[in-house]
Amino acid sequence: MISVCTNLIHNAVRHTETGTTITVKWEKHFTEACLTVSDNGQGIDNEHISHLTERFYRVDKGRSRDKGGTGLGLSIVHHIVQRHHGNLEITSTRGKGTNFVACFQLTNNT
Repeated sequence: MISVCTNLIHNAVRHTETGTTITVKWEKHFTEACLTVSDNGQGIDNEHISHLTERFYRVDKGRSRDKGGTGLGLSIVHHIVQRHHGNLEITSTRGKGTNFVACFQLTNNT
């Protein structure tokens, strides 16, 4: 869970412009606990959304490399969420921001 949190938050900080608001929250929704990391930054074009969790995928290859990214962070997040029988949803609107929501099923012990 720490890797999910740190990767999503780090990506939001790394890939948004100065002055962007980043919101991090945990919420309980009936039988799920959901982590949401959202921003009001530049957003991501729709053509990239379905590829973001692929290993080594970068939206802007040159810019990501300059910032030290390997293109593995979201792949790791996706893998961890799946291993915990969860769901990762990514939505974005160009010019308005991006939302990453990782939801995990709660057990009777939670």
